[in-house]
Amino acid sequence: MKRAVSISIGSSKRNKAVEVELLGEKVVIERIGTDGDMEKAAQLYKELDGQVDAFGVGGADLGLQVEDRWYPLYSVQPMVRYIQQTPVVDGAGLKNTLENKLATFIDQKIGDYVAARGKKAFIVSGADRWGMSKSFLDAGYECIFGDLMFGLGLPLAVRSERSLKRLARILLPIVGRLPFEWLYPTGEKQDKRIPKWENYYAWGTVVAGDCHYVKRHMPDRMEGKVIATNTTTPSDVEQFRQAGVKYLVTSTPVLEGRSFGTNMMEAALIAISGKKRRLTYAELNELLDRLGFEPQLQQLN
Repeated sequence: MKRAVSISIGSSKRNKAVEVELLGEKVVIERIGTDGDMEKAAQLYKELDGQVDAFGVGGADLGLQVEDRWYPLYSVQPMVRYIQQTPVVDGAGLKNTLENKLATFIDQKIGDYVAARGKKAFIVSGADRWGMSKSFLDAGYECIFGDLMFGLGLPLAVRSERSLKRLARILLPIVGRLPFEWLYPTGEKQDKRIPKWENYYAWGTVVAGDCHYVKRHMPDRMEGKVIATNTTTPSDVEQFRQAGVKYLVTSTPVLEGRSFGTNMMEAALIAISGKKRRLTYAELNELLDRLGFEPQLQQLN
């Protein structure tokens, strides 16, 4: 049996392990949270190195891929310094393959609902999920990107692909050297919600992006909205339901009531491939096609 483990600096309350069968291969996928402790995560990687088939980096990114440019996040690199044998991924592969199909999936499933309310997407952090961002841009959505709001707390909206790429070229080499906890909620901070930027949430028919970012400043009421995200627990789903969200679209499959992160699912694909290395985009797309993986839609209200 194969085993893929995501070690996350997120909350341990979100831990989960399931056994699934993919292309005839049984694989245990497990998520272990360290409540914001990067050094604890590093030690867990060290202990499990060579003992599992693939690692995922959860709650953090090793870097950001914007179009064809890679921007390292240097404060995260020490977390994986002890890994010598087991392949490790942060989900960038699936963010630029599976998530690139997200807007097309939404238009196929609930296109009339979205069109009646306007093809407008508020993407809370476009640089973090370039594949997702491109899917909405290419599908003709009017997009607002909240990178400066959610990443740096600045009340400035980014309103075009060109501006987002320019922003990435200018800021990400600098932002990549900041402490990661300045940029993204870790540990118990992931459970805190401070409503903010309400006018942008209200503007978008679709609110898309990383689940922790979406929830971080989500207003109390989200009637009729479509949430497009990842890594949802039953508690997250219920929170969206209580807020009045109409549809929830997750980019990764729902397994035993939750969708795992792209890093976890990419690690699982490496495990079943038997290649013992990161997979290319072409290899990932081939596996996704064989598995029939696609985003999943849930109607909440």
